[in-house]
Amino acid sequence: MIPVAVKDAALPDGLVAIPVRTRLIAPGDDLAVLIREALHGIVRPHEVIVIAETAVAIAQSRFIPAEFIRPSPLALALSRRAGALATMSQPESLQLVIDQVGARRVVFAAIAHVIGRLRGRRGVFYEILGESIAAIDGYTGTLPPYERAIVLGPSQPDRVASELAAALDLHVAIVDANDLGVAKTLGASPQLDREAVERALAGNPHGNGDEQTPLVVLAWRGAGPNPLVRA
Repeated sequence: MIPVAVKDAALPDGLVAIPVRTRLIAPGDDLAVLIREALHGIVRPHEVIVIAETAVAIAQSRFIPAEFIRPSPLALALSRRAGALATMSQPESLQLVIDQVGARRVVFAAIAHVIGRLRGRRGVFYEILGESIAAIDGYTGTLPPYERAIVLGPSQPDRVASELAAALDLHVAIVDANDLGVAKTLGASPQLDREAVERALAGNPHGNGDEQTPLVVLAWRGAGPNPLVRA
């Protein structure tokens, strides 16, 4: 498949996002080898590449089949009241959060969320639990054979990004992006401006379906220094 450059309104003039298709990533894959093969003839030295955090986590075997999780009554009750598109609407995903932070904290967050909604404030549940939820990707929308797997956040994303950058002679970011205009840099090689990368990915050029494009090249074609890279 020939990659197609994407020009999004969120991208600065001169910056082009190129989604790159790869083969299906499997547990234990050497990401440096896979990325080098996928980017052959596409990327220039010292350019910026972005890797979807789910791809890194799967290569690290950080996922759990939903069938292996038995949701508690609390997880079942709270998941029925979550938004339809939320990861927390899946009782198995919510059970992992309960296992990680404890039932009391989850109940507290749920009560605070209800009070917040009554006062016109949204998202309190997620604000309180923060990374405990952000680190868990629900199984909806994940490609086969992982469509019933709950993917956890990647381990040591900064270290992984730095090692890949050194191996590939590129700047590397590991990012969690979605179709809601939100991108979070979980890991980055030393010279990258994390916030600039997040702004560039607001349009989610990775895609959120079955595109199988876990890599995006953020190619700078403008005048002057690359705005994503600190001097």
